Amino acid sequence: MNGETRTVGQVSRTPAATLFGARVVYAFNWYNVGAVLPLIGASFAIGTATLGIVLGAFLVGVGIFQIPAGFASLRFGARRVSLFGLVLMGAACLASAFSPSWEWLAVTRGIAGAGAAFFFSPALGLISSYYPPGNRGVVVGLYNGAFSLGGAIGLFGGALLGTLLGWQWALAIGGVGLLVSGVVSLWLLPVARTQETIGSVREIWATGRDIVGSRSIWALALGLTGFWGAIYIVAQYFVQYADQVHASWGVGVAAGLASLVVVVSFPGGPIGGWLGERGMDRRLLLGLAGALASGLVLTIPFTGLPAIWALMLLLGLVDGMVFAILYLIPSYLPESGGAGLALGVGVVNSIQVLLGSGLAIAFGFVAAGFGFDAAWLFAGIVSFATLPLLLLVRPNRGMGAGRRVPVSAQAPVGSTAR
Repeated sequence: MNGETRTVGQVSRTPAATLFGARVVYAFNWYNVGAVLPLIGASFAIGTATLGIVLGAFLVGVGIFQIPAGFASLRFGARRVSLFGLVLMGAACLASAFSPSWEWLAVTRGIAGAGAAFFFSPALGLISSYYPPGNRGVVVGLYNGAFSLGGAIGLFGGALLGTLLGWQWALAIGGVGLLVSGVVSLWLLPVARTQETIGSVREIWATGRDIVGSRSIWALALGLTGFWGAIYIVAQYFVQYADQVHASWGVGVAAGLASLVVVVSFPGGPIGGWLGERGMDRRLLLGLAGALASGLVLTIPFTGLPAIWALMLLLGLVDGMVFAILYLIPSYLPESGGAGLALGVGVVNSIQVLLGSGLAIAFGFVAAGFGFDAAWLFAGIVSFATLPLLLLVRPNRGMGAGRRVPVSAQAPVGSTAR
């Protein structure tokens, strides 16, 4: 291996705060399109199905390029790859504001999704590298929670910008924000603390093969694919469900309920990260939280106002907790710790985005054929059904409060020793 290494020492909060800010802007550009979707449809005279292609193009880019981003991180380092992702995503989002047709908008959104893939997992690996084992749970939770904060700003800010200035401005401002974030990150992220890189193609493939073929990584991804799909379904379909089944609630209330899940998952992130370092088996924590979320989704068709507010609040909190622990586990697996973290998380994300999006499509067909009650039951049951796969993940336990990290746990970054 070559490149500059890090040591476990005094942790500077500046790099973590920089990546937190970049994650907020990144998330803004996930949600700002959905906030102005009706305006885009009117501008190009297209319907819901075509708008779905525009939205889907972004997810395709995110899903396909997660694993290439992980391999690139092994070769070039997490810092370089995450910066590249910010710039690529920013340029594509800015270009999308000038799209002359919906086809070009779909293409630019697909490229933006690729940029998102090159940023997220390497940046997670980078932020984890700043904190020693036993102390990274909360910061990983905050990093994940920043997505919720940025998503909420994207929903409301995007809608406001679109209404006042036009949908093009909502997309352009998001793209400029990413480019500015890239420049700030280039300046503030320390080169000396970046992870090691791997020089030869043979070494990269040897390390990557262990990660891509890891039973624990695949079990972690598949075990929570149903959960991922259920949360995505709530975000995408709840307003439509409420409009059709509970029209008296009004679109504003329905949108507020859906947004509550996004907003409340922000504090859930650090809570989940903190719990993940307390000495409990992280697989058990994921299983219990996932089961609770699955049960909440199952009860959606049987819950009315005002109880649905409490249901959505609890669902959002659990959502943040689950994803924080999910992204913490690969940093403690021997095959994906250190420099391999970006690839490990990339494999998990790729599986969940691609399969979870398929579950969302299936939900739509079930709702169309059998009604929303059956569709919500379908989503909750599938979320439950995949959870037992978590038992196939290597035992993964936090070190507990106040316990010193053994020297053996402070292995060189990029080590794949089992």
